[in-house]
Amino acid sequence: MSLFASKKPIKVQVFGKTDLGKTREHNEDRFLVADLTRQDASLQASVREHEIGERGSLFVVADGMGGAAAGELASEMATDTIYTHLVKMWGVDREATAQKFAYRLKEAVEVANTHIHTYAKAHPEVRGMGTTTTAVGALGENLYISQVGDSRAYLIRKGEAVQLTKDQSLMQRLVEAGELTEEEAAQSERRNIILQALGPDSKVKVDLTHQEIRRGDVLVLCSDGLSGQVKKEEIAEIAGKASDLVAACDKLIGIANERGGPDNITVIVVRFDGDGLRPAEADSEVGHQIYPLIDTEASTDPVPIYKGSAPPVSSKQARWRMLAAGILAAAIVGAALYLAMQGR
Repeated sequence: MSLFASKKPIKVQVFGKTDLGKTREHNEDRFLVADLTRQDASLQASVREHEIGERGSLFVVADGMGGAAAGELASEMATDTIYTHLVKMWGVDREATAQKFAYRLKEAVEVANTHIHTYAKAHPEVRGMGTTTTAVGALGENLYISQVGDSRAYLIRKGEAVQLTKDQSLMQRLVEAGELTEEEAAQSERRNIILQALGPDSKVKVDLTHQEIRRGDVLVLCSDGLSGQVKKEEIAEIAGKASDLVAACDKLIGIANERGGPDNITVIVVRFDGDGLRPAEADSEVGHQIYPLIDTEASTDPVPIYKGSAPPVSSKQARWRMLAAGILAAAIVGAALYLAMQGR
């Protein structure tokens, strides 16, 4: 059964942009915007303003790592594979249901991981490459978010930005454990250590969540080149009120560059409207909400990956892999506290 048998229209306005930043020689970020119903992945006018059809819409940000060639390749493979897999599999599914869409989105991210990992094993010159991925599918009045790494998705409602994703990073784990404040984590020299990426391991644990959207909601996807420099309150102020999404993307990237632009910067801004959406209400829930698929058990234990210009595998990284595995197993909580104190 289709979700759109008698639905009123849900309208999408979207734009995305990526920027080199001020210190990097290569842009390892990638993004993708697509109308899955018409199978059109582009920033052409027909996609920048469209109605969500029976097969939904797709928005992806990927932040590559492992050196210029490797990082660029990993993020490109991630975005292309996720889109291609959804067109191939979800595009022919008989029933366009929310459960199947969420499953296919998660599956697409897992397939992307396998492709990147297999390619890297066969090509020693890029071995160890990886990429973060935040892939958001819009179907009906809901968003489905597949997350690996620390690129982010925010929802802006009534002027307030709420983070829909959780960073899969060492610092986020320490914040959740109460060992660091968010401010301390943002300033830590270890803030670039993430616990998962697509590529380095044969399997990943995809964080699959969902969010109901309301009329006037704005979705912002970004790499940490933006979120590391621009506060969510500033993102809400700029993207939430913008009538011109191109100008909003330019302004957000401009602020990140004014503050040093230490990384590649990528942002997608999506505005939702139309009679198919209910108006926003004060008590409507916004945040990180797990979507209950049957197969959401962990595929593998996360291990840390250093995001930066360092070689993808080093003795320092190996030590952090061992340490973070212990943290995640809750066997060396004292060591986590020690690391937190050292980073203050």
